[in-house]
Amino acid sequence: MTHAQCARFVVAVGVVAVALSGGVASAQINEEVNSGRAAYSLNESFFTLPEGRTIGSTAGIALDRDGRSIWTFDRCADQLCVGSDLAPIQKFDPEGNLVTSFGAGMFVRPHGIHIDAEGNVWVTDGEGPNGEDPRRDGKGHQVFKFSPEGELLMTLGKAGVAGDGPDEFNMPASVLVAPNGDIFVGDGHGGTSNARLLKFSKDGTFIKTWGKRGTGPGEFEMPHGLAMDSRGRLFVGDRGNGRVQIFDQDGNFLEEWKDFGRPSGIFIDRNDMLYVADHSSDAQTNPGWKKGIRIGSVTNGSVTAFIPDPRGGDGSQEGVAVDIDGNIYGSLTSGMALWKWVKPS
Repeated sequence: MTHAQCARFVVAVGVVAVALSGGVASAQINEEVNSGRAAYSLNESFFTLPEGRTIGSTAGIALDRDGRSIWTFDRCADQLCVGSDLAPIQKFDPEGNLVTSFGAGMFVRPHGIHIDAEGNVWVTDGEGPNGEDPRRDGKGHQVFKFSPEGELLMTLGKAGVAGDGPDEFNMPASVLVAPNGDIFVGDGHGGTSNARLLKFSKDGTFIKTWGKRGTGPGEFEMPHGLAMDSRGRLFVGDRGNGRVQIFDQDGNFLEEWKDFGRPSGIFIDRNDMLYVADHSSDAQTNPGWKKGIRIGSVTNGSVTAFIPDPRGGDGSQEGVAVDIDGNIYGSLTSGMALWKWVKPS
C-alpha cells in the first residue's frame, strides 16, 4: 500500500485517524478523512537501555548507514547534561538494543544529530532551557564530528561562546553533511539566539552564511531541522514560522511549504518522501493544527498522511527518522521517550 492510499494508522493504544490530501494540503490537513486503512503500530518499549539507565529529553534521532540501526542524542537521562557522567550519544541496533555510547562530560544541552555518508556522527550542543547560562562548565554553542566509535574528529564553534561570527554559533539546533562533504548548520533556537544557516567545506573552512530573523523568504525564526533530497536540495524546518523552506546548496531560496505544521524534526527517505515531526502545534501556537507526524512528497509538497499524537496532544516528539523498511522512529523531549512506529508487513 502506498502512502497516497493510507488514511488511518492503528496504534497499539488504539485507532487514530490519518488525514489525507490528494493535492497540496491546506490548514485542514489535520481534519480526519476516512478512506482506507494501514496498520502501523506504536511500540513505546522498543528501545532498551542497561538496568538503571533511563531515556532523557531527546531532540535528536538519526538513521545509521546500515539503514536499520538508530542513533540518538539524549540529554543524559534529564533535561541537561551538565554534571552528568552519562554518555549522551547512543547507537541502538535493529532490535533496539544499546550497542554504543560516548560523549560523556562534553555537552550542555544535546540537540541535533546527523550521520554522514561515511558513518560519522555529527551533533550540535546548545544552551540550557529558559535562558540558563549557555557557558556552563565552559561548554555549549558548538558542533562536533565523531567517528562511529566515538573518536572526536572535528569541532566547530567556540566553547561556551554565543556569537554570530563565521566561527561562532548561538544555540545551533541542526547539522547536515551533503554527499560532497559540505557541512550545513542551522544556527539558532528562537529568543535572542541566531536565525541563520552556515555552510562549511568538508575540512571545516567557513564558506558562507545566509538568513536572519524574519518571516520572509530566506529568513528564519528557528532553523530546527535539516534534510536533503535526492536532487541535493536543502530542506529547512523553520519551526517558529510554521514552514519548510527549500534552498539550493548555495543558499538560494527555491520555495516554502506551510502544510507540515511547525517542523521540529524532518527526514527524507530513499524514496524522496518527507517526514515532519510537529510537537508544538496547538490552539495557542498554531490554531487549527494538531501535533503529530506529517508525511508527503518532496516532488510537490503534497501531504499524504498524518499520524496524530497518540497522547492526545500531550506528546513531545521532536525528532523523526525512518529506516529502509519504512518503520518510523521518534524522539521526545519533555516526554523523555523513544518510539517506534512499525510499518505493516
